[in-house]
Amino acid sequence: MILQLIGVSAGYGPVRVLHDLNLEISPGERVGLVGLNGHGKTTMLSAIVGLTGWQDGSILFEGEEIGGRRTHGVGRRTPSIVRRGISLAPQGDAIFPGLTVRENLDSGAYTRASWRSRRRRREHVLDIFPPLRALLRQTAGTLSGGERRMVSVGRALMSDSKLYLVDEPSLGLAPKISLSLVTALCSIDLGDGAMIIAEQNLPLLEGKVDRVLGMHAGELKLDVGEALGDIPPAAGGSY
Repeated sequence: MILQLIGVSAGYGPVRVLHDLNLEISPGERVGLVGLNGHGKTTMLSAIVGLTGWQDGSILFEGEEIGGRRTHGVGRRTPSIVRRGISLAPQGDAIFPGLTVRENLDSGAYTRASWRSRRRRREHVLDIFPPLRALLRQTAGTLSGGERRMVSVGRALMSDSKLYLVDEPSLGLAPKISLSLVTALCSIDLGDGAMIIAEQNLPLLEGKVDRVLGMHAGELKLDVGEALGDIPPAAGGSY
């Protein structure tokens, strides 16, 4: 297994968001995680990289413990977790607006090995997101919403990662741009790595990932309809 969550609970301050999660992800697997806002998708991804307020339970990455009980020090272990080979593309415009597109992408080459090979890695990202090629010298803060999201996700792809965590890639984007972004993500050759894509828009993931799990009230659900509250898709296919 590339990732195992065993009895993982997590939250912020006195608030428990995740409740005793158990999950296994195999090498080469692409998993969709769907659910409404506020039900724990982002918190689960944050717990994996040590960014929750507190957490308990076991998180194993390639058989080695990266979780365990933690009651303070948000982000203290995150750099070491990233160096192990986990990359997070957070939701929203997670960019450095004053830097160019090239500089934003290169900032994702966090480890020494990835920094030395950043030109090759940047070319790989530009092959995945071709619109960025003509924008390399442009300041990231002047880009459109879709372009900024490509930069944010592309930066996460610049590292030496075996596990990619992508949080709400379609958030706030037009349906056509959302589809192209998620399609690009799902076309990446993971090799023996893996990817988790957290989304509200179930139709964006259907047929593109190996399996879809639901998240409802901080618990994982095999019944995706239960996680989405059996709400029918709105116009444009978004939940």
